[in-house]
Amino acid sequence: MKKWPLITRLMSLGFFLSSAFAQDVPAIDTGDTAFMLVSAAMVLLMTPALAFFYGGLVRAKNALNTMMMSFIALGFVGIAWALIGYTLSFTPGNKFLGSLKYLFLNNVGLTPEGVIWPVTMPHVLWVAYQGTFCIITAALISGAIVERMRFAPYIAFITLWSVLVYAPLAHMVWGGGWLAGGGLFGDGFALDFAGGTVVHINAAMAALVAALVLGKRKDYGKQAILPHNVPFVLLGAGLLWFGWVGFNAGSAWAANGLAGLALTNTFFAPMATLVVWTLLDFSRAKKATAVGAATAIVVGLVAVTPAAGFVSPMSAILIGAIAAFPSYFGILWRSRSGLDDSLDVVAAHGLGGITGALLTGVFADVTLNSAGANGLLFGNPGQLGIQVGAILVAMIYSLVVSFILLKIIGAITPLVASGKEEGLGLDVTQHGEEAYTDGEGAVLIATVDGPKNPVVMKTAGSKV
Repeated sequence: MKKWPLITRLMSLGFFLSSAFAQDVPAIDTGDTAFMLVSAAMVLLMTPALAFFYGGLVRAKNALNTMMMSFIALGFVGIAWALIGYTLSFTPGNKFLGSLKYLFLNNVGLTPEGVIWPVTMPHVLWVAYQGTFCIITAALISGAIVERMRFAPYIAFITLWSVLVYAPLAHMVWGGGWLAGGGLFGDGFALDFAGGTVVHINAAMAALVAALVLGKRKDYGKQAILPHNVPFVLLGAGLLWFGWVGFNAGSAWAANGLAGLALTNTFFAPMATLVVWTLLDFSRAKKATAVGAATAIVVGLVAVTPAAGFVSPMSAILIGAIAAFPSYFGILWRSRSGLDDSLDVVAAHGLGGITGALLTGVFADVTLNSAGANGLLFGNPGQLGIQVGAILVAMIYSLVVSFILLKIIGAITPLVASGKEEGLGLDVTQHGEEAYTDGEGAVLIATVDGPKNPVVMKTAGSKV
């Protein structure tokens, strides 16, 4: 028999060796990859959706600025994630932070090789999907400080925050760190399917600190500060719900039964919150408000996020129903307090996230997800204690580091717009643009002079 040329034999040997070494790397599954491509796109849409949700809740003179606070995160936070945030979150490191193995996305390739979890998608897609989480989390903070924070220091804050606060917490919970079996709870670990601690509690604590450091708007408590476009709020809530399916179901990382469970729970929990919230509105004020309905949907989505892949649909309904109470009454309390959390980030995302994280420790069922743990109702009361510990770690870390960041940035440049800038509106003073004009360069600002006498005013840029 004719012998193979040397080059052919070497090529065959190389193919054999590469195949042997590749056995430990999961193969790409085209169905899972397609599912994750769609999920990543859906979560990316959540940030523009948040812009509409927040933008409709503020006064017209600040609508553009408020929406830009979400949109700008797509750029600065997204690039920070690619350059350094990802590697600090999802590489083996110590209990608190990952390594620099994938700094600047070095060695992130087109196979699952290098992903910290056994996934069946390309590594680059995993990076992009997780990056959308970081972006929306940073953008959530803006709801507490709209209508008064200068835009440049805001950009600096969320960019640094994504690296110094979000990335370490993501590593602690999802990257094999302190809260994910890294030693704090012995053999136990915190359950957070899609971001109750990493996303919602984390962002809410940063929002609380920012609201306190910046102080109140000059009109807060002196006059009614009303939403200028409630249809925007409803549109934003609807798009958030749509994107949240990718947020929760996509956290199964594959097109499988677990993704179906997470999707179903993402449907039913906010439905239950909406029902209870509406009944509370009727019992208190005899009216069901559109802003209340939109807020209820978001609260239900927040509450089910940590539980989506660990609990049954009936448990998700209970979680959504229960979550309505602390957030609803938290918003009522805030409106009578001196805390100017402009769009109630703490009540919606903080109290909603805490409620969901705690109830995950009650309703989690390991028969639904073998990678999870049983909760209190399924014979494991210790899981509830673990959830409490994870909540406290997330709260304390975010509060402390966010405060330090704001103080450092504030020492370099003023954080708060001047009284004159705030009066004119941040659309004009921070962007040189106007959300609404009369065709002659005048901003149209809807105000209310008494409950039945709406007035339209012309302000900055008017030619009359």
